Amino acid sequence: MSSEESDIHTLSLVTRDKPGVLVRIALVFARRGYNIESLAVSQGIAEGFARMTITSRGAPGALAQIIKQLAKLIDVVFVSDHRDRPAIEAEVALLKVQCPDDERPAVLQVAEHFAAKVVDSEDASLVVRVAGTRAQVEGCASMLRPYNVREMVRSGPIVIDQGASQFDSLLAIADDK
Repeated sequence: MSSEESDIHTLSLVTRDKPGVLVRIALVFARRGYNIESLAVSQGIAEGFARMTITSRGAPGALAQIIKQLAKLIDVVFVSDHRDRPAIEAEVALLKVQCPDDERPAVLQVAEHFAAKVVDSEDASLVVRVAGTRAQVEGCASMLRPYNVREMVRSGPIVIDQGASQFDSLLAIADDK
């Protein structure tokens, strides 16, 4: 697979907050043979709307078709690919590290390097919460792997545009209601 085919794309969607919307969105990806690598959904800033952040990997041309198909869905208000625009990204991960007492100082040093917090500590394990960009979360996980990471849960990235946003017009739509 070429590097172009393996590009990660982060999409933001504003949708109507209705049952079944997520299924229809997932079907658009499935029909094109794309896997959704991460998905974060939350209530939008305006009542009756939801905000989704979806990451997927693939060739930019094929993903452009997915974006066009998503935009045609009735309950999708906006779709945006953050690929070429400045954006703020955040992700959270919890890592459970099995570590005996003699390895704790090293694990704590890695956590401190990534500004991670120990959120649970037991005799044989630590749970570390790390937040930051995808690269920061992956870096922390990578550095903790030698210390026997037993579990990892990641939120997937959430993204918001820097400065003025094309989603600003959504507020005008919501205010007109």
